[in-house]
Amino acid sequence: MYAVVGKLMKGFNLNLTYRKSLLLLLDIILINVASFGAVFLRTDFRIPEEFLASFRDSYIITTLIFLIVFRLFNLYKSVWRYASIEEMNNVIFASIAGGGTLFVLYELLIPSVNFPRSYYVLMPILIVFLVGGMRFSYRAVRRAKNVYFNGFVSERKRVLIVGGGEAGSMIIQELFDNPQLLKYPVAVVDDNPSKNRAKIHGVPILGTRADIHEIVKVKKVDEIIIAIPSAGKAEIKELANVCKETRCKLKTIPGVFELINGQVDVKKIRDVNIEDLLGRDPIKVNLTEICKYISSEVVLITGGGGSIGTELCRQIARFNPKQLIILDIYENNAYEIQQELIKNHSNLNLEVIIASVRDRKRMESIFEKYRPGVVFHAAAHKHVPLMEANPAEAIKNNVFGSLNVAECADKFGTKRFVLISTDKAVNPTNIMGASKRTAEMVIQSLDKKSKTEFVAVRFGNVLGSNGSVIPRFKKQISDGGPVTVTHPEIIRYFMTIPEAVQLVIQAGSMAKGGEIFILDMGEPVKIVDLARDLIKLSGFEPDKDIKLHYTGLRPGEKLYEELLLAEEGISHTRHEKIFIGKPVLVDYNELNNKLNWLREILVQERADKVDKIMQSIVAEYKKADTEKSKKVG
Repeated sequence: MYAVVGKLMKGFNLNLTYRKSLLLLLDIILINVASFGAVFLRTDFRIPEEFLASFRDSYIITTLIFLIVFRLFNLYKSVWRYASIEEMNNVIFASIAGGGTLFVLYELLIPSVNFPRSYYVLMPILIVFLVGGMRFSYRAVRRAKNVYFNGFVSERKRVLIVGGGEAGSMIIQELFDNPQLLKYPVAVVDDNPSKNRAKIHGVPILGTRADIHEIVKVKKVDEIIIAIPSAGKAEIKELANVCKETRCKLKTIPGVFELINGQVDVKKIRDVNIEDLLGRDPIKVNLTEICKYISSEVVLITGGGGSIGTELCRQIARFNPKQLIILDIYENNAYEIQQELIKNHSNLNLEVIIASVRDRKRMESIFEKYRPGVVFHAAAHKHVPLMEANPAEAIKNNVFGSLNVAECADKFGTKRFVLISTDKAVNPTNIMGASKRTAEMVIQSLDKKSKTEFVAVRFGNVLGSNGSVIPRFKKQISDGGPVTVTHPEIIRYFMTIPEAVQLVIQAGSMAKGGEIFILDMGEPVKIVDLARDLIKLSGFEPDKDIKLHYTGLRPGEKLYEELLLAEEGISHTRHEKIFIGKPVLVDYNELNNKLNWLREILVQERADKVDKIMQSIVAEYKKADTEKSKKVG
């Protein structure tokens, strides 16, 4: 039945020219029906001959006047399937203007046309009902067609809208007007009790967020859309935590500051991400401080094509540097960020260099040519298991690559050098962490003898970075599972990439030399909880639809990460999210001697000796015992 009627309704999908011609013809008919009806009503349904004569003499002029007025009020430019209060206002004002024009014309200029004065009031009223009603009937018919005949309603995802405000209204309207989305709004929830049992475009408001679980069951909801652009991160987290237990696919619209002119578009609806569950409000940075040390400087970003490096590029480009230099060994990533910056910052003086930080001569050539005033050193090998299997490569890149860049910064007069470090450098249990701690020691030792202000910024995991746990979990979920977690008790600190980079840049503005800045990562998160949340946000039930599988700790991995060495202590900065670890004295000559010893081992390809030398450099370095954690429940 629905399919047959649906095919018949497709006949209404007429081309634009034909629709306008049909609309014009209908208006001509309705204008004359309104004109005759006004006389008919005024004379108590018995029209005197003189009024009939006036109607015959004037119907062409009356029709032309109203068609002209309709055109002036854009009644033929509106897309009537999206008609709203604005279009209805146009119909009302056009009708009043048309009636007023007829009054002036027939009463003052063409006295032979004799209508009762009340005709000029009744006719515009009838025009509003007939012309406006016809247009809105078209929208109603089209809405009915979209809802009932463009595929079965049962084939569409049943959607619950959280938020009964303007954004929720727009989303409902969009879903009705775009049946190709295959989504059908069945209910709304809103925490304003005065809205309870009201309707938005015919969709009932059935309760508050406390009723979400019950409404999902009763209405057989497939998908939930959070439509509250003004909500803060904490509120989004609370809503997401409620909704994720329903096994519905969960989506949200961007925040109010991300919307242009307050317009909500279904294209902007996105999946709720694990970042939304962190519940942290946006980090505030001091733009004045940042501008002072970045604006009008040549800024070099090593590893500029990586996850942190690309975000550094995006954010630093906003502060009008004299020149931005992206240095990376991997050309594809460097090319992508180059094209993005060219598109978004057409006036940016941008240079992209393909080079390795391991190549000392190449680094010296670059520093001599460009003389960067600020360096962000983000180039590093970061994957713990891979570096455990390739310790020499971790040392070459993370230690000697950092040494090359830092010594070039010292030699060629760089004002400020910021090393991107990691929580794995604290009491390291793997070669990657030990190599990053050595890089910290390199810049701390150099700071004592250099005019360059060397600092490091230490933070934990960033959500969504290349090769990190979140993209891996998402891929495993899309493949149907299992989702693999190394250990049920493993805990990590997390921060979004933009959050981390904003704090890195802010910390750079505070540098006085030798500090290790530590970012407030918030509360630690159990990786298994992260995995379960992602499974729920994807609309599945953990351990039932998607299995969880424990694989045991990987080589060099530990259960808990730390952000501070015991001897470093901690002090506050003027930014609530940034702390300073007390500088640990590192003798440059002593460190240099050990690095020369390490360099010789690498030349001799004696990777088996790397651990021993690294333990002599980094006293806290102790290999993790992963054997005990290979079999987990």
